[in-house]
Amino acid sequence: MSLYDDAVLVLKGYEDQEELRQAYLDHLTAHPDGMWKACHAGHITASALVIDPSRDRVLLTLHKKLQMWLQMGGHCEPEDTSLEAAALREATEESGISGLTLLPGGPVRLDRHPIPAPCHWHLDVQYAAVAPPGAVQEISDESLDLRWFAYGEVADVADESVVRLLEATRSRL
Repeated sequence: MSLYDDAVLVLKGYEDQEELRQAYLDHLTAHPDGMWKACHAGHITASALVIDPSRDRVLLTLHKKLQMWLQMGGHCEPEDTSLEAAALREATEESGISGLTLLPGGPVRLDRHPIPAPCHWHLDVQYAAVAPPGAVQEISDESLDLRWFAYGEVADVADESVVRLLEATRSRL
């Protein structure tokens, strides 16, 4: 199965955010290249909010280009076999933590946000991942900082999209 086909199946099975979910599906129908960064009309991305094993903190990255505290995530790559695989790869690369486990049940949220030209939109499919006990994070080249935040601290450092992802993740837990 192609990554495109997997994305369509994942989105068709996602039961929340009906209007946004349909916009993602419409985008993929209109843009067969809509999984890839080269699609300037917008493209699907995959991300994951990393949760510590005690489930009372999340790991956020201070994104180098955007200078914002965000969950781990980014563009799909040709070697990704599924959206889950893309989200897990991105979370592992950006956190430096191996052995992350995605929460069951598929994506936690969808978030569409504008990005600078030449592209126009990221259509992010957001997952949540639990770090293994004793996990030690390691900063990546894409990040200025990497830090654990208690749930109650997230709204003080991150934007509303991250806060909404945390809320949806906590309800999934």
